[in-house]
Amino acid sequence: MEQKARIRKQLLEPEFLPSSYDTAWVAMVPLPGSPQVPCFPQCVECVLQNQQSNGSWGLVQVDSSINKDVLSSTLACVLALKRWNVGGEHIKRGLRFIGRNFFIVTNEQSVAPIGFNITFSGMLSLGMEMGLEFPVGQNDLDRILHLREVELKRLLGDKSDGRKEYMAYVAEGLGNLLDWNQVMKFQRKNGSLFNSPSTTAAALIHNFDDKALQYLNLFVSKFGGSVPTVYPTNIHCQLSLVDSLENIGISHHFSSEIRSILDVAYSFWLQRDEEIMLDVATCAMAFRLLRMNGYDVSSDDLYHVDASTFHNSLQGYLNDTKSILELYKASKVSVSENEFSLDNIGYWSGRLLTEKLLSDRAQTTEIFQEVEYALKFPFYATMERIGHKRNIEHFDCGSQKLKTEHLPCRVSQDFLALAIEDFSFSQSIYQDELLHLESWAKGNRLDQLQFARQKLTYCYLAAAATIFPPELFDARMSWAKNGVLTTVVDDFFDVGGSKEEHENFITLVEKWDDHSKDEFCSEQVQILFYAIYTTVNQLGAVASAIQNRDVRKHLIELWLQLLRSMMSEAEWRMRKYVPTVEQYMSNAVVSFTLGPIVLTSLYFIGPKLSECIVQDQEYNELFRLTSTIGRLLNDIQGLERESREGNLDYVSLLVLHSGGSMSIETAKETIQKAIASCRKGLLKLVLMENTVVPRPCKELFWKMSKIVHLFYSQIDGFSSPNEMVSAVNAVINEPLKLQINNPPLPVQSEN
Repeated sequence: MEQKARIRKQLLEPEFLPSSYDTAWVAMVPLPGSPQVPCFPQCVECVLQNQQSNGSWGLVQVDSSINKDVLSSTLACVLALKRWNVGGEHIKRGLRFIGRNFFIVTNEQSVAPIGFNITFSGMLSLGMEMGLEFPVGQNDLDRILHLREVELKRLLGDKSDGRKEYMAYVAEGLGNLLDWNQVMKFQRKNGSLFNSPSTTAAALIHNFDDKALQYLNLFVSKFGGSVPTVYPTNIHCQLSLVDSLENIGISHHFSSEIRSILDVAYSFWLQRDEEIMLDVATCAMAFRLLRMNGYDVSSDDLYHVDASTFHNSLQGYLNDTKSILELYKASKVSVSENEFSLDNIGYWSGRLLTEKLLSDRAQTTEIFQEVEYALKFPFYATMERIGHKRNIEHFDCGSQKLKTEHLPCRVSQDFLALAIEDFSFSQSIYQDELLHLESWAKGNRLDQLQFARQKLTYCYLAAAATIFPPELFDARMSWAKNGVLTTVVDDFFDVGGSKEEHENFITLVEKWDDHSKDEFCSEQVQILFYAIYTTVNQLGAVASAIQNRDVRKHLIELWLQLLRSMMSEAEWRMRKYVPTVEQYMSNAVVSFTLGPIVLTSLYFIGPKLSECIVQDQEYNELFRLTSTIGRLLNDIQGLERESREGNLDYVSLLVLHSGGSMSIETAKETIQKAIASCRKGLLKLVLMENTVVPRPCKELFWKMSKIVHLFYSQIDGFSSPNEMVSAVNAVINEPLKLQINNPPLPVQSEN
């Protein structure tokens, strides 16, 4: 309980980490009218109080390592103290630290903050003007100063707006080389430049501006002497935390807090507040999270984000992977064929990410795996629990490299600890439930049906990976058991049974309680009937108790509809009848088997489903779209297998009925477009607020859509004996393997 309470507090009151670099620059701002007096003495005092024992300033590394960020922060703090002629011993220790570790400045393997070659060398020049003597060889100094000259030549040759924005962002490293009036064109409504205290402070040092001073006064009064890297950043921080909670599978513990955060974000969105709209990554993340949580956000509000405007922005100029990835993710939550802006964003952001993957340099960065995963598995083709496990194992506290290392807010280890505890507990439950299922299958003699594919673990995987909260045992059992039974029945009608057995089986189900023990024409019909009969009766009793009404009749009817549709396909096959495309799809929506699997499971999710809801058009449309997606995906990937077995499929029918005008490849392309259209339509229905079908129930349709996308993304993964084994192991069997990051370069000791 204490753990969750701490997370709740952090969600609603994010804790921002101070930045020594930005604190130092704010400390250098003089009092208006008194250039020899610091405007923010509390920042000067903060610099004095926060030097590390080794002489450095900056974020303390857990392994006592160092990077360019620490050197940059240390140099800025030395300059701040020298500016006001205080802390002589601090300055000496800081200079010695820089001298001992100066080799890191030119080490290309050490990750650099944004604009490091400009800001660090600019501060070196400023320090030398102040009379500081750096314990560094002249050749080393000349080398870093030369890097700045090379960088400036490159920048001056670039006439893009992105270059101008970048130069303004790193203005503190350019000093009098800049036209500060031009820099002030990037000032925001809150008085800041890029919400960056260091850039805004540098502007104030060179060019007094009342709004900029008000901005600095605001957060200094809020935080005291310690200054964050970015301010304000509440919305970005809170959205990042919400995203993290969802990604590691513990968001359901904090529904109320998440709703409060998203309500605020939505109001900011409607106002087109700068805090959301001017930062590409925040804007894209806000759009995705708001839309996926049911808020009415239009993709038209992203009109300011296209390939051209992105290229001319700061993030575009920096080719910022995080921003591009957020845009790519946002583009995938399309709910309409007419959301051309999202399609466009998805196209160019996907292309940029693919180019990054082909870069050797990109493969050494931490975000590489995230990009690779996003491109390979779009969010509509993932199993939630697999994603949760991956994100737990690669848990990222959200650190970014800006001009200094930036943690948008302090992400406590409580997040990771709760996720590990949650997943491990769930996994132990899954293992017990799988044993229960195996016992159920054996008890119903399903293992004696030689014609049937043995897909029990796959069926349970689909249930456990999507209906993952431990308390939803009955929903998982319903999903998995009906998944097993529908697979066996599918094989029975395809290859396992004769026409006589098919008819006998359907007659028995029609009679249900009135069946007679001497009516079975074969043992396999008897096994199959009793497996369905006992399972549906058991599930029906539990579902009826949950729903406070008798739903058993509906469950039986779902099975009858499925069996009759399968019988139709079997008769087409035996008669060699070629149905129209419309006939095929009308029947296929039912024969794809999702009725008993999904519609039965809805009764166990929690919300009450009245007869009116079950009969409503929305309920039926959700089912139609989900089944259509599944059938079309299955037909594309199972084309060769179905052809060998003499079964009909949508691809072949399109080609046959085209009169020779359509090739198989063209038919597949046509079907892929239809799948995308159905997927968008389904997501739109799922996300729509104030509809007849409760949201948790609608989400089950979407989860099934994600499963069939994953199963049939490359091949027929459900029919393949090995394709999904790794997924089964990941969710059910293999314990978490937490990642250990590679340590940065070691600090050289003072001795």
